[in-house]
Amino acid sequence: MMKHHIYLLITLGLVSKLSGQEVTRSLSGENWTFKNAKENKWYTASVPGTVHTDLMANKVIPDPYQDENEKKVQWVEKEDWDYQTTFKITDDELKNQQAELIFDGLDTYAEIYLNGKQIRKTDNMFRQWTIPVKDILVKGDNLLQVKFKSSVNVGNELVKKIPFQLPESPRSVVRKAQYQFGWDWGPRLVTAGIWKDVKLNFWNNAKIENIQLEQKSLTTAKGQLSFNIEVIAEKAGNYKVSVNNLYSKSVALQKGLNKIAVPYEVKNPKLWQPNGWGKPELYDFKVTLTEGAKKLDEENLRHGFRTVKLIQEKDAKGKSFYFLVNGKPLYAKGTNWIPADSFLPRITKEKYNHLVKDSRDANMNMIRIWGGGVYEDDAFYKACDENGILVWQDFMFAGSFYPSDDAFVENVKEEVKYQVRRLQNHPSIALWCGNNEVDEAIVNWGYQKQYKYTKQDSLQVWKDYRKVFHEVIPQTLQENLTADNNIYWPSSPSIGWGHKESLTEGDSHYWGVWWGEQPFEVYEEKVPRFASEYGVQGMPGLEAVKSMFSGKEDFNLQNAVIKAHEKHPRGWQIIDGYMSRYYTPQTDFVKYNYVSQLLQARAMQVAIEAHRRSKPYNMGSLYWQINDCWPVVSWASVDYLGNWKAAHYQIKRSFEQQLIAVEQKDGVLKTYVVNDDLKNFKSVRLSVSVQKFNGEIVNQFDETDQKLDTNSKIEYHPVKAVDLVKKELQNQVVVNYILKDENGHQLAENNFYFVQPKDLKLTKPNITVKKISATEIEVSTDVLAKDVYLMGDTHFSDNFFDLLPHTKKRITLSKPLDKIEFMSLWDTIK
Repeated sequence: MMKHHIYLLITLGLVSKLSGQEVTRSLSGENWTFKNAKENKWYTASVPGTVHTDLMANKVIPDPYQDENEKKVQWVEKEDWDYQTTFKITDDELKNQQAELIFDGLDTYAEIYLNGKQIRKTDNMFRQWTIPVKDILVKGDNLLQVKFKSSVNVGNELVKKIPFQLPESPRSVVRKAQYQFGWDWGPRLVTAGIWKDVKLNFWNNAKIENIQLEQKSLTTAKGQLSFNIEVIAEKAGNYKVSVNNLYSKSVALQKGLNKIAVPYEVKNPKLWQPNGWGKPELYDFKVTLTEGAKKLDEENLRHGFRTVKLIQEKDAKGKSFYFLVNGKPLYAKGTNWIPADSFLPRITKEKYNHLVKDSRDANMNMIRIWGGGVYEDDAFYKACDENGILVWQDFMFAGSFYPSDDAFVENVKEEVKYQVRRLQNHPSIALWCGNNEVDEAIVNWGYQKQYKYTKQDSLQVWKDYRKVFHEVIPQTLQENLTADNNIYWPSSPSIGWGHKESLTEGDSHYWGVWWGEQPFEVYEEKVPRFASEYGVQGMPGLEAVKSMFSGKEDFNLQNAVIKAHEKHPRGWQIIDGYMSRYYTPQTDFVKYNYVSQLLQARAMQVAIEAHRRSKPYNMGSLYWQINDCWPVVSWASVDYLGNWKAAHYQIKRSFEQQLIAVEQKDGVLKTYVVNDDLKNFKSVRLSVSVQKFNGEIVNQFDETDQKLDTNSKIEYHPVKAVDLVKKELQNQVVVNYILKDENGHQLAENNFYFVQPKDLKLTKPNITVKKISATEIEVSTDVLAKDVYLMGDTHFSDNFFDLLPHTKKRITLSKPLDKIEFMSLWDTIK
């Protein structure tokens, strides 16, 4: 794991982890400069940073997120870039026994020089590089140089060594964030640079190298832990390791690597529970290494007592796929995560916290880290730990073929070793997954035919695949993780969406909707055991659209800038097709933006509610995707600026712990109540009201009271639609469902419409927005106001909602607004 040091700033940027022997000094804040390797002009640089952001800061290139500037900066990826700084070293620092230069992240091919001597070459963006430099440092000024080679140029040379053409080359041969080479939601911005912290570490006698927190056993009475500690000793001798100054062990250390296990017990441990099941309880621990009365090293870490198992058992329909958390089946409700910026050092702790909180607030309990991005910053996993969000962690391979030569395999092994040791103690980590869609790419995507592979070429692709994902990665996990933290899944999905088995076992990426342009209702037929990817695009909020322009925005669908911020080759065409199917097509930009968001929200509701009402056959629904890496038309439910799109508000409703889900098929309505809570309800009552858009009641009744068990569902007797309301009225009514417990407390609500939105006979609503306080409003209407969209520079606690006739709704605002504009679906059909 990485050390969580507490830094105390003093002169020369010196930082002390503690008052004892080990001292860590950041070099990131020194005066860094950079230049194009073939030129002589130096510019100021930021560390951590990227060459693109440094070039922007020096006004050498325009912002590639704006206008059509992405095209203008493509030359950057073909160049080599040199970075350097000078830092001072004191006599006292030179007296330390050991000095290490540590790069937490270099992107990607770099040669490192200290005082003119080459000390390391690097070839992996995902590894930490630690270099002993005691004998190279000098008193006074020291020159540190990092010379980056173009990853594109290096990659192009590497692929020449492979006897057949790799798809997506050269990205598949370089250990670098794959999305930087461009994706169907992201720009091509192949960066270089010192993208994480740089520091000097001085130590004497001994230091803590790694701590593995092993949960030996867990009962309600006690939790037994073992702190498996690696200590590197420069000097053999007698030392002591203690945990929270309660449990300690005296050890005779040999010079070199030493492994020590310190047992620890917590009485009556409180469980770390996923979001929706309770608090994610965390315990703080301090591990201290001492020699006599002298403190040498100290590290802090947190533990959450929980158990996670992946259950796959054969049944009559195939094989189950679900997570057993703390001994109970968990319905996984969540999303997929891509890097939150194309320029990674821009992602702040605040942005991580905001997006994870957005997940929690939308009733999610799981995030899948997609394999085409990066292993995220510690701040992300810390936020997941604290918010009860489980993490499905892909390794960084996505949608291509990967080699398995000795150099590549050894590089991958070191990458996996470093990352799992860094992340292993986070209670949020639930699963390690080998890759994203590599198995499917080999089987389904026709690359072998496209590139005219021989039989031998195709056999080699499978041999490479098995070597990396069925041998190297799982073996490395076994060597570095405890059994309770080592749940491995080779590839997501396990079976491609064109095969029927993809719905009966394993996890599924279902893209028949969107890529296959099938109607949303197909989600109701294609229900897998665990949906780990599916989705539909929608436009970002208007503020995000404005940010695409460097000058005054032009809200026009034909504008070249807006077209450039849609990366899917058929994106606009598919959105237009779905809009025609479900809504009234729009030419006005603001209305088009609004309806495209409703479209995405509708797709999410159909999919999620189909998945959840199929519980326990289906036990997971992770939509694609929560976030964006730049302002773009995409599958994200939260746009690049952090604003919730209509989809995110709908996802929050569809992921509530208690859900009313309605299915209409062949003129018959089936109604389900799903309970994902650990709570039992002695009696619940489902009230059904069929009312015209003016509020006139056409039909109403209560279903028979029933018991609602923990983690279960109720299926009510099917009802013919014509028994609820005459066919000729079905485009003029809404069916309102309300679920209450035995005390009359409302648990859930949902509205059902018999026809598509474009076929509803809506009337003009008179919507009133009343100010209750600076940050609270009340919205009311005389007739049904469908999909009310509140507009303003604030976060609304609810938005894009249906407001029934003669009802009021209270909304809180994240900050006050002088004026609130709004529209509803009626405005799009005038």
